[in-house]
Amino acid sequence: MGQTPSPPDEAVALLTGHIGEPTAIQLLSDRRGSRAWKVQGPQGAVALKANNPDGDDARDKAAEMAQEDDHLLHLTAAGALSPDYRLSAGAWDGGRWLAVNWIDGVPLWRALALARGLEGDRDSVRPWLAGIARTWTEHLARMHAAGWAHADVQPTNTLVANAGQAAVIDYALACGPGADRRVPYRGALTHTTAPEIATAILSTPADTHIHAQPAADIWSLGASLFWCWTGHRPVPYDDDLDRLEKLATIAQGTTTALRDVRPWPFPEFEDAITACLAPDPADRPTAKELTTAW
Repeated sequence: MGQTPSPPDEAVALLTGHIGEPTAIQLLSDRRGSRAWKVQGPQGAVALKANNPDGDDARDKAAEMAQEDDHLLHLTAAGALSPDYRLSAGAWDGGRWLAVNWIDGVPLWRALALARGLEGDRDSVRPWLAGIARTWTEHLARMHAAGWAHADVQPTNTLVANAGQAAVIDYALACGPGADRRVPYRGALTHTTAPEIATAILSTPADTHIHAQPAADIWSLGASLFWCWTGHRPVPYDDDLDRLEKLATIAQGTTTALRDVRPWPFPEFEDAITACLAPDPADRPTAKELTTAW
C-alpha cells in the first residue's frame, strides 16, 4: 500500500488563515491527474484540489486548475457565483492548487436513491424532487444570463443538501465570453453529453476547442435527472463501446422514452425532463423557463 498523498504545504499554510490550524485532512479522490481533499479546521472546512505531478496528464491538469480559477473569478465578478465560494489558488512545486468553501451535500445519484424505488411515490417526495431541479436550474440560469455554460453538468458535479437544495461545483470546463483558454473543451462525462457536442467532437480534430452553449447544459441537466431518477441512462448503449462509439450513438439524438423506465408517475417532472432532452437545441427550454416548470 502506498502512502496517502498529502495536499500542497503551500495551500494548507495559506488556508489556516481561513479555517484555523487543520484538525483533519481527508483525501476524497485521486484519479485522472488530479486530487481533492477535505481540509477541516476549527472555523470551517474547505475543498482543496491540486494536480498530481506524477499523473500521465499532469501538465494538462495543472493548466485546467488554473483555468478553473480564472472561471471562478470571472463568474464571481459577473454575479453568477457567490463571492464566498472561491477562497484561494496558487502555484506549488508540483503545479497548481485551488481551494473553495466546503459545501455540505451528497452527489445527485445518492440523493435520489429513495426516489428511484416505488417507496419514492409519495406526496412528500414530489416537492422535494422538484425543489432539487428548480434550485439547480436557478443556478444555471444565473450562469447563462452572464453568457456562460457550465459545460460539465452531471450527477457528480451536483450536490444536494438535506433541505433539497442543489449546489453546482467544478467549473474547470466552463465556457464563457472571451478567447483566453488554456485547455480546449472536448466534452465532459460521456453519458450526459448533448447531441450537438457529441457531433462536434466527432467532426473536429482532438485539439479543437468546442464552445459549449447554454442549451447543451439543459440537455445534460435532463440527462442527469433522467439517469438518477430512473436508474437508466437516457441514451442506451453497450458499456463495452469506446467513447467515440458512444458519442456517435448520442449524436443521433434518440433517447429512451421516460415513461418506459420511470419508477413511478410524476407528469410535470417527466414533461420537463423530456423537454430538456429535445435533440434540437432550439427546441429545449431555457434555464430561466425551467425554474417555473418544476
